[in-house]
Amino acid sequence: MNASWDTLKLLSDPTRLRILALLLGEELSVAELQEVLDMAQSRISSQLALLRQADLVVDRREGKKAFYSLRADLPPAVAHLLRTACETMHGQPELAEDRANLERILNKRRAHQEQYFNLIAGKLGKNHCPGRSWEAIGHLALRLTPRITIADLGAGEGLVSQLLARRAEQVWCIDNSPRMVEVGTELAAKNGLTNLSYKLGDIEQVPLPDTSVDLAILSQALHHARHPQKAVDEAARILRPGGQLLVLDLKEHGFEKARELYADVWLGFKESALHGFLKKAGLQQVEVTTVAREDHEPFFETLLASGVRPVR
Repeated sequence: MNASWDTLKLLSDPTRLRILALLLGEELSVAELQEVLDMAQSRISSQLALLRQADLVVDRREGKKAFYSLRADLPPAVAHLLRTACETMHGQPELAEDRANLERILNKRRAHQEQYFNLIAGKLGKNHCPGRSWEAIGHLALRLTPRITIADLGAGEGLVSQLLARRAEQVWCIDNSPRMVEVGTELAAKNGLTNLSYKLGDIEQVPLPDTSVDLAILSQALHHARHPQKAVDEAARILRPGGQLLVLDLKEHGFEKARELYADVWLGFKESALHGFLKKAGLQQVEVTTVAREDHEPFFETLLASGVRPVR
């Protein structure tokens, strides 16, 4: 029996089809699926188990949570069949309600992060933040070249950029917290940094033109991205040929409370994952190194990844 026939049998169940329609566009936890579909966890888990056994979805563990997504390497015929089935049922009331519930949950995610960062605006350098140490920032600063155009993506108040702007040609700080942008702009004006500008925007949709900067930085920002690969792709997009991307972020850890305390979406990343993000974005000379380890629990470690956009 071929794979397409087996897939058709799985799609004959309305619940499995609704789950797949949701996972086509977003990685979701079991709890989030439960909230969207308004079903018992046991029912959803049993359907997910069948979809996983059929190699249609994969799961990822983050502490006690399990996140599910569509397999990235589905055979083209199977992927086409899934999308066609979901598009065919697009107008059904249940799927329309699912989409509305999903958007509400995604808005809740974004609101949680924005609330956290608005709350700590003006205090970021005074409180403990995982991986945000002068040792780690020093490693990043040593890689910098003066008199260039820099984009600090997910900059917060712009702690790094406030230092870089004293020698750079132009520094752009991008952050999705209105309060962070306001505080950073005030701080730049106070310090007389006319070449330091703040823009409200998302690191997965950077409000800067293609090939417009020499250096892009993601400093302790990537683990707040819903889709880290999209954020890295955006950073690569704005680089000029020969430009460099630097990513300073936490190494994968198991400190589950980071989600509540710091609005983290990801509990850090494996070295191989960061390496893969940069390579998939088309960057060359990719390197990933552990540059810092905290000496108190939960012993956060910091990774520095770098890559260069090819000169065509």
